[in-house]
Amino acid sequence: MTVEKVTDAATGAPVRSGKHPEAADFPLKEARKLVKDLWKPDARIYWTDFTLSAAIGWGAVAVATMAANYSLMQILALVVATLGLYRAVIFIHEIAHFRKGTFTAFRRFFNAFCGMPMMVPAYTYADVHIDHHKPQVYGTAEDGEYLPFAVDKPWKIVAFIVQALIVPGLLLLRYTVLMPLTLIIPAFRRYVWKRASSLVIDFAYIRPEPKKDQVAGWLLEDIFTGIYAYVALGLMYMGTLPWKLLAVWYVVTILIFVLNGLRTLAAHAYRNGGRERMTQQEEFLDSVDIPGNRYISALWAPVGLRFHATHHLFPGMPYHSLEKAYFRLKAELPDNRLYLAATRPSLMAAVAQLWREAKAAQKDAQKAA
Repeated sequence: MTVEKVTDAATGAPVRSGKHPEAADFPLKEARKLVKDLWKPDARIYWTDFTLSAAIGWGAVAVATMAANYSLMQILALVVATLGLYRAVIFIHEIAHFRKGTFTAFRRFFNAFCGMPMMVPAYTYADVHIDHHKPQVYGTAEDGEYLPFAVDKPWKIVAFIVQALIVPGLLLLRYTVLMPLTLIIPAFRRYVWKRASSLVIDFAYIRPEPKKDQVAGWLLEDIFTGIYAYVALGLMYMGTLPWKLLAVWYVVTILIFVLNGLRTLAAHAYRNGGRERMTQQEEFLDSVDIPGNRYISALWAPVGLRFHATHHLFPGMPYHSLEKAYFRLKAELPDNRLYLAATRPSLMAAVAQLWREAKAAQKDAQKAA
């Protein structure tokens, strides 16, 4: 995919732009017409899929905890726990897209059986992710889910994956140490909500303060997540639960963040070094679809995330419709060339392309210097 080179207004140095020179030719109206029947979410699919994923995940956590250390049974259980809970956690993405006032029972169910015990209550992602889809935010410095990896130093791609090793510890710290302090120090609560309450990839991201009707909800989700952590640690201290459970949780959480980190690197082209605003067509062409194998690829990109570019084209479409939308658009668009420009053959191919582009950008920067 071609990218434009622009000049940084402050330094005069050349930077790469995520804008696509042919984006205006993308057949957006035709695409919308072709998928107009795929927008209704099926609650039965959501409840069944999430419940089975969470049950399998937590069941495998129990098996891994009871199994002998480093045994084949424990290793297999860790793999199953990671894949099951990863799929369950990713439903936080769908929750972010639910229309206000809908699926409220599902959100509570998600929090109770996955979000809170995994230290990622629903509010930590909801508004942040919706901002990521706004044309005035996507790819800019205000987008916490975007970093221009393709035009930056390659080592930052590696660092992004390696940081998963400390994330579980930070989550525990957030809800066992910081959370109680936020209850007694309002100013500190506002600071934590801005700086340490968002599932993002840009650690410099500052989250907007909650709206008046969100304050109570955020606070309750924080409190109950902290209660989960304290009850679990208390039961371990008393000997009711084994400390090994904490180790298993930590390992599974690391593996989930590594897997999701690789998926995140393959979710976009990350070429917008100028951090410019983009049109919806440009946003699509800076995103990535990886249809792959519907069974194998869904393990690392669950809940419809194989079709991430198509999701950015139709962010309100339920996950169970995205595969049908992708193949319908591929087959029925009069000119599908630009639509298929966002498709990559595999996860590794997408990450490898990102790495090559980052190395090329680094060489260009060295030549310019």
